[in-house]
Amino acid sequence: MDFFVILKPIEWAVAWIMYLCHKFFVFLGLPDGEGVAWIFSVIGLTIVIRIIIIPLFFKQIKASRAMQMIQPELQAIQKKYKNRTDPASREAMGRETMGLYSKHGTNPLASCMPILLQTPIFFALFRVLNGMNNIATGESSSIGPIDQGVAQQIENSELFGASLSSTFLHQPTDTNTKIVSAILIVLMCATLYITQRQLTMKNMPASALQGPMAQTQKIMLYLIPGMMAISGVNFPIGVLIYWVVSNLWSTGQQFYTINRMPTPGSEAEKRLNERNARKAAKKGIVIEEPEKPTVIQPRGQREQPQRKKRKKRKK
Repeated sequence: MDFFVILKPIEWAVAWIMYLCHKFFVFLGLPDGEGVAWIFSVIGLTIVIRIIIIPLFFKQIKASRAMQMIQPELQAIQKKYKNRTDPASREAMGRETMGLYSKHGTNPLASCMPILLQTPIFFALFRVLNGMNNIATGESSSIGPIDQGVAQQIENSELFGASLSSTFLHQPTDTNTKIVSAILIVLMCATLYITQRQLTMKNMPASALQGPMAQTQKIMLYLIPGMMAISGVNFPIGVLIYWVVSNLWSTGQQFYTINRMPTPGSEAEKRLNERNARKAAKKGIVIEEPEKPTVIQPRGQREQPQRKKRKKRKK
């Protein structure tokens, strides 16, 4: 089945959400027709989508924590089957790895779920904005409530002189579009970097920040924003607004979650305990740290005294 055929219902839903958000902001007092209300409609679309996927966000947090916490066990499995390339060993390694994921209720895909679910929405919004000029000129049919008249309003709505459907790279473009697009691309990459760093570096114990998996995440910390910067020159202004607002939402959501429910042993948990101790101290309450269990060292076996051999008496 054609991928773009699958996107049609999502494009229709995106168009309706944008249209209804525009009506909402007009109701609040923003001017109708072309103008800032359509820019706010993209922000409204982002907020609606992020509210819908809030349950998946918490699943992502839980999955990311679990993936980091099981790294020692995962490394033990990898070490166990190191240099063993026969099919039986590969199959056994995969079986034990999947068993480990099942035991802790996580998998690598779960930590990426919110981003993966937003991908079709991103493509749908991209296609809606990219086709806005054709709808405005009558070359393409309407998408949901966005007919020729509405498309003309959206096409003429500008953010500091840049149309919502214009891009940095493709024509028609001008200096204002390039400047606005460049600023939004920088903000998109910066907020994406902050979001990833906040999740991995501040909310994981020191033991989970070591090993091959941690090194891979450090590489991805720079690789993903870099890839977005390269591809961002093809994104319409409206799509860039969507990603900047979405990343800001993620940053705020993660900041709240990490500060309220940090991972055990992480820097965030240490700071939470310090804050709770300060609040308790103001009320005259002393919070004692839990005592560490006393480890009793096993004693060596006591050497039994040996009796001296008696001399046989001579008869």
